[in-house]
Amino acid sequence: METTLRGVGVSHGVAIGEVRHMGTAVLEPPAKQIPSEEAPREQGRARQAVEAVAADLMARGNLAGGEAQAVLEAQAMMAQDPELMADVERRIAVGSTAERAVYDAFAAYRALLAGAGEYLAGRVADLDDVRNRIVARLLGVPMPGVPDSDQPYVLIARDLAPADTALLDPTLVLGFVTEEGGPTSHSAILARALGVPAVVALPGASELVEGTLIAVDGSTGEIFVSPTAEKQTELARAAEERKAALAASSGPGATSDGHKVPLLANIGGPADVAAAVEAGAEGVGLFRTEFLFLDDSTKAPSEEKQIEAYRQVLEAFPEGRVVVRVLDAGADKPLDFLTPADEPNPALGVRGLRTLLDHPDVLRTQLTALAKAAAGLPVYLEVMAPMVADRTDAKAFADACREAGLRAKFGAMVEIPSAALRARSILQEVEFLSLGTNDLAQYTFAADRQVGAVSRLQDPWQPALLDLVAASADAAQAEGKSCGVCGEAASDPLLACVLTGLGVTSLSMGSAAIPYVRATLAKHTLAQCERAAAAARAADTAEDARVAAQAVLSGE
Repeated sequence: METTLRGVGVSHGVAIGEVRHMGTAVLEPPAKQIPSEEAPREQGRARQAVEAVAADLMARGNLAGGEAQAVLEAQAMMAQDPELMADVERRIAVGSTAERAVYDAFAAYRALLAGAGEYLAGRVADLDDVRNRIVARLLGVPMPGVPDSDQPYVLIARDLAPADTALLDPTLVLGFVTEEGGPTSHSAILARALGVPAVVALPGASELVEGTLIAVDGSTGEIFVSPTAEKQTELARAAEERKAALAASSGPGATSDGHKVPLLANIGGPADVAAAVEAGAEGVGLFRTEFLFLDDSTKAPSEEKQIEAYRQVLEAFPEGRVVVRVLDAGADKPLDFLTPADEPNPALGVRGLRTLLDHPDVLRTQLTALAKAAAGLPVYLEVMAPMVADRTDAKAFADACREAGLRAKFGAMVEIPSAALRARSILQEVEFLSLGTNDLAQYTFAADRQVGAVSRLQDPWQPALLDLVAASADAAQAEGKSCGVCGEAASDPLLACVLTGLGVTSLSMGSAAIPYVRATLAKHTLAQCERAAAAARAADTAEDARVAAQAVLSGE
């Protein structure tokens, strides 16, 4: 009998296949005591396992590239954390085995992070994966992971570790469904990069029976269990229609009546450029520069290293627009040489621009490197600061850009409600705004973007969030300046139409989503988009907003 479940669709497409479950978690090692003379040997085993796991994570990152590489390199740094290793060795010295010491040391660190109010929930999940890999190596058992199968399947998991998601084989894994996670979790972001249909935050996903046939709609978040032949045909037909629309769509982003909406790519480094170019991106709307700073958490990369990386990206978009976000350190992206280790609430503490203003030498080096990388190139370089709260922040950033001799447009990210509410004030100091809808939702609803239990409040269709987008876009229009969206909201084709109707002037997204958004925009006029936006803002819930916008755009 066919039944329908609903989670959060995070990666477009339809997948129909049999359920295969992720391997179970590593068992807790026994708590047995060892003689003191065995401690040095056990400490050596622990060090070797840690180094082996860190090397494996780095290797996986190098293979995957892009977003995945930055995530996996951060995990490798977790494995090698000197404080954690010191705790492991201390526990071994008082009688624990290597595997038990690792298990307990990571548990203590996990409890510490969780005690900070789950603001680091995403990092906790990654920490668990690192622990499991080290313990599995010490126990001599295979690391639980993606099932071994010769036939394509739909992968079901409580959550997916970045190391597993990054190297999924799309020819075998038709799509995946997770019980936890949210629309901006690592799993969701990497799924979009892979182009694999995915649904997250589905209650009871782990209870789906192995071998059951299911259909996954990554656009709507619907899961059809034991779908009828008619339902399968309907979904397959819809998927073919989407493919045909994508194939017929090319060129710059625009509505059917010619209103231009530049479609840009979010990238995490040079490795993401090829996919952006192939997707027809008109430039880069969000160039995340954190990847350069993850190689060594003890010091910033040299000016020369930064110039080389920036130039690779800038050269790929001659005559195009490239928007670079300066380093966004802090919260779930800590760096030893920049961010305090004892902040009680890092997500609300010193992060983003606040961190850089506390370390002006790091900001100056990055801005100087960007200026030198762009020298002589016909690219339209724009540089923006993360976590701008008010006009004072915006002025400090603009002043730093000018002092570094940067010939580019200076902008501010709108990720804090205060920036949206006072956008006209901020635009007295900078030339453009870029809405980071992921963090803007997090701070608007006090809902951690990595916690599946509050994923409904991370839904970018929330009318309150649309109100803040509208306020920012209205302010930019009044000042004769631009206001783009670079959060994951832009990757939803239907929502892209609504954002256009709200007055957003450009959309930036993961490269895989660009063809879907281009094709959908091309079906509707600007007036239709404006009516859909008004209908969505008049709703009381995210679901009602989505339904209302869909009704307008489908002519119902």
